[in-house]
Amino acid sequence: MSNTATEIGSVVSLWRYPVKSMMGEELNAAELSDRGLVGDRRFALVDTATGKVVGAKNPRKWGNFFDFRAAFVESPRAGGTLPAVRITLPDGTVATSEQDDLEQILSTALRREVAFAESASSRDAQAEEYWPDMDGLDYRDTVTDFDLPEGTFFDLAVIHLLTTATIDRLRELYPEGRFEVRRFRPNIVVASPAEGQGFVENDWIDRTLAIGDQARVRVTGPCPRCVMTTLAQSDLPKDPGILRAAAQHNGANVGVYAAVEQGGLVSRGDSVRLL
Repeated sequence: MSNTATEIGSVVSLWRYPVKSMMGEELNAAELSDRGLVGDRRFALVDTATGKVVGAKNPRKWGNFFDFRAAFVESPRAGGTLPAVRITLPDGTVATSEQDDLEQILSTALRREVAFAESASSRDAQAEEYWPDMDGLDYRDTVTDFDLPEGTFFDLAVIHLLTTATIDRLRELYPEGRFEVRRFRPNIVVASPAEGQGFVENDWIDRTLAIGDQARVRVTGPCPRCVMTTLAQSDLPKDPGILRAAAQHNGANVGVYAAVEQGGLVSRGDSVRLL
């Protein structure tokens, strides 16, 4: 570790999302590999009519996607065979990726024919995104297509970090909104020290973070937000003001993306240091 390392917080929560756009699982610890947290976004549903990856970024087509939850039946290990995924449907039905009729079950629940795909078999995957009619966004009231990084179901990068300082700042700017971590679907949430205020992640771009004793990640850029942050999920209400606050005050960015420089075990309570 560099002698000039600065402690900037600690890991307060970890999240993995086995199936893209579905609700995921909160973890006490996870292995970090060059593909992010082991098992993260390794699966997705594909619209068989269009060949595009299904996601909550286009809620007009997939409006109830946040009512599905995915979790591994046991913890996946780096370099090992991925265990089965357990999917809980909106009506409480539970199915696993080992079932032959999984695609039929999911297609019935979504009222559109879908396939269950693994990212290892993905090549030129493409998804859709709806842009609400809102100042500060690149597009307004339209749906666009975007390419996913080859061989993955990530939008742009394999790790998404978010600080409590950013959540707190957004609450100050829009106190009517319920700003909670789950709206933003990060992998690693960093608890900022008392003196850390505002959108502190912006200062990490192009820097390396040490997480715990082993892991190192390179912050590559801000995380642009979309309509997903405004959608209802569980007890959180639909609220366009969530995205509007980010657009007005931080270029529609919340948190940062990162690439993995060195893998290792990451756990809640690990120190996070800026190298």
